[in-house]
Amino acid sequence: MKKKVLGIILGGGQGSRLQPLTTTRSKPAVPIAGKYRLVDIPISNCINSGIDRMFVLTQFNSASLNKHIKNTYNFSFFNDAFVDVLAAEQTPGNSNWFQGTADAVRQSMHHFLQHEWDYALILSGDQLYQMDFTEMVRQHEESKAEISIATQPVSEKDATGFGILKTNADNTIQSFIEKPSADQLPDWTSEVSDKMKKEGRNHLASMGIYIFNRGFLSKVLEEHKDTLDFGGEIIPQAIDKQKVMSFQYGGYWTDIGTIASFFDANLGLTDSIPDFNLFDKSKSVLTRARILPPSKITGTALEKTLIAEGGIISASRIERSVVGIRSRIGVGTTVSNTYIMGNDHYQSIEEIADCIQTKKPYMGIGDRCYINNCIVDKNARIGNDVRINGGTHLKDVDTKTYTVRDGIVVIKSKAVIKSGTVI
Repeated sequence: MKKKVLGIILGGGQGSRLQPLTTTRSKPAVPIAGKYRLVDIPISNCINSGIDRMFVLTQFNSASLNKHIKNTYNFSFFNDAFVDVLAAEQTPGNSNWFQGTADAVRQSMHHFLQHEWDYALILSGDQLYQMDFTEMVRQHEESKAEISIATQPVSEKDATGFGILKTNADNTIQSFIEKPSADQLPDWTSEVSDKMKKEGRNHLASMGIYIFNRGFLSKVLEEHKDTLDFGGEIIPQAIDKQKVMSFQYGGYWTDIGTIASFFDANLGLTDSIPDFNLFDKSKSVLTRARILPPSKITGTALEKTLIAEGGIISASRIERSVVGIRSRIGVGTTVSNTYIMGNDHYQSIEEIADCIQTKKPYMGIGDRCYINNCIVDKNARIGNDVRINGGTHLKDVDTKTYTVRDGIVVIKSKAVIKSGTVI
């Protein structure tokens, strides 16, 4: 696998559906599970599959992503492993930014071709899943396909939101339709496992995970310079002319495209038996090694809660929540159904003294607060006696300090919520 496969991770566009979490950072840099970044998922999946040469393509707000990758993925000097960020760049021959997934790979191809590889594994930077790519690469190689696409069996209810592929008996893809209507679905079923059939998941959705042969990828991007996207253009055009294979994946997979899906994915980690298992040693999620003390918890009742390191927590109760690194939660506070991302640093004694003098909230959550159905972004300051109760009763709104999306209140990064505020 080492020399055969090059990993290419697509950082995505502006991430407007994840605003305000993507206001100052790219989608792959958004913190998940209290201590990781989204980009850690595809990188970890690659490393766990024996693929240790990767490029991450991005063009929006890439500073924090660059910093994270630089501080995290340092390999031995005695091998050729790397994780490098390639930001969109203007050249004498091209003055455009990335226009789509295929265009991003096309513009970066001259960097890829400097390395030895037979297959390009193209991944999204904003998905949550644990997948061993070894079997997919093996099937691709043995089938002598030009392209392989990872697919997920989905139900009729979910199928209308995906690109749906139809396969024959040997998993060769015969046709493709983008987000079919409900009345079209009976004609778009494929052969799936008995387990999937029992669950009513008879339609194959593209996961946005592709393997391309080196020669074919170079040729198709060079000859069809007007094509900008893999899912909408390159793949459908190739199905009629080339051998394109489906690799069915039946495990947990979710696309982190909206605030609601991001919120659900994080809180799902608190389930007794979560769909995404952070505790599986064979599928470890890797991230930056931080030298932080263990979290200190005083007088707090905890129920289905993940707590990262470095926290100082004196809350009354925390339930079905994820508490990120260096979080501070004050006395008498109740937190439920909430993702607290934590803080990038601790406040000094002098800074805390200044907060007391100026009556400015500390970093973190103050005393006697009630926080429910909420995402608290990094380095936010929530004062004392603040009540935030998200839910469907709230209309979507965007203010200077918080946003409401689908009933979820998102406190913005570095926002200051004054004591006594009610949302």
